[in-house]
Amino acid sequence: MDVRVRALETLLVAKGYVDAAAIDRLIETYETRVGPHHGAAVVARSWTDAGFRAWLERDATAAIASMGFSGRQGEHMVAVFNTPQEHHLVVCTLCSCYPWPVLGLPPVWYKSAPYRSRAVREPRAVLGDFGLQLPEATRVRVWDSTAEIRYMVVPMRPAGTDGWDETRLARLVTRDSMIGTGQALAPGAREPHPATVQRDSGGGPAASARPQHP
Repeated sequence: MDVRVRALETLLVAKGYVDAAAIDRLIETYETRVGPHHGAAVVARSWTDAGFRAWLERDATAAIASMGFSGRQGEHMVAVFNTPQEHHLVVCTLCSCYPWPVLGLPPVWYKSAPYRSRAVREPRAVLGDFGLQLPEATRVRVWDSTAEIRYMVVPMRPAGTDGWDETRLARLVTRDSMIGTGQALAPGAREPHPATVQRDSGGGPAASARPQHP
């Protein structure tokens, strides 16, 4: 795949359809400036601000944009909220639709055929691959991200974080917890290494700069 992508890029540059420097700038933006820390800021705000949480649930696109996070691949956002009764998992079954403005570039496993197929057929098994074991009573709901709508999971706030400010809370929010393959970190815990999904058997802004909630 890497060789094919490089060959396609070389061909497009040679024909003058794209500019190599522009591609480099785009990649650099999403690798260094835009990433999961944006989404973590959104989650932390929702944990501490009931008005913002309600806005995020009602109109995630506008609520997220109010924090300065918007743009390509984030035009139509929906936030789903984990509870003890229901856990959400996001997948793109057709390709790799992903909310770039809040999560940056998608991880390799998110684009893999095994994840895209198994997340729908056996979501609990996929969560197990990531080391996440949920109570049997917790329902797992799978959301199929598309070119029209992209989903972001708001994980449950960890216990023992009463009185924490948004900056401190954001450090507990992982990329995987906003996809649904993980949970927010407990205070003092370290983020686990990314899981290797088993192959298919068939192959932010300062808190003081907040807008008013509509």
